[in-house]
Amino acid sequence: MIAKLSGRLDETGEDWAIVDVQGVGYLVHCSTKTLAALGDVGEACTVHTDLQVSENDMRLLGFAESAERDWFRLLTTVQGVGSKVALAILSALSTGEVRDACAAGDAATVARANGVGPKLAGRIVNELKDKAGALPASGPGGGAAGVPVGAVAPAGSSSADAVSALENLGFKPAVAAQAVARAQAELGEDAGEGELIRVALKRAAG
Repeated sequence: MIAKLSGRLDETGEDWAIVDVQGVGYLVHCSTKTLAALGDVGEACTVHTDLQVSENDMRLLGFAESAERDWFRLLTTVQGVGSKVALAILSALSTGEVRDACAAGDAATVARANGVGPKLAGRIVNELKDKAGALPASGPGGGAAGVPVGAVAPAGSSSADAVSALENLGFKPAVAAQAVARAQAELGEDAGEGELIRVALKRAAG
């Protein structure tokens, strides 16, 4: 599965971008927040990705941060929430706002997203209320389990790469993100990817 793309931003649209990776253009569907974070056409960019496969379609979703991808995956576990609705929610709300709304049972906040009615919003917060605290958030409200707001690093940073490395080793995204956040808090903001992975592995295993 394609977990991350690093290349050049070739073209963008209302809800998509094309990332050129060594001459191959990948079409990725994104939230408006991710599109804004990717920068200008022609610049280097990195997107965390999730591949959605259905009976008659294959679609690559792109996210500026691993936390956004984790929330996308969680949102699409709710009946009635497909990739389009999940991206609409993540376009309207930061991951911190989604987490706080679910934790508080605040369906009205979730219903601010295009295409999300009161009934669906209520189902989302009810089903995710007990899971909301398990995922870190990159937006307002900080991270989970006492991890600071900086827990989820910008795409392409050493900590983001360390999270991806742990995911590739089989750790769940939320576990990997929190382990790397704790490692960075211990080592400092300037810690390299190798150091972060070494310490994060100890934290994740513990």
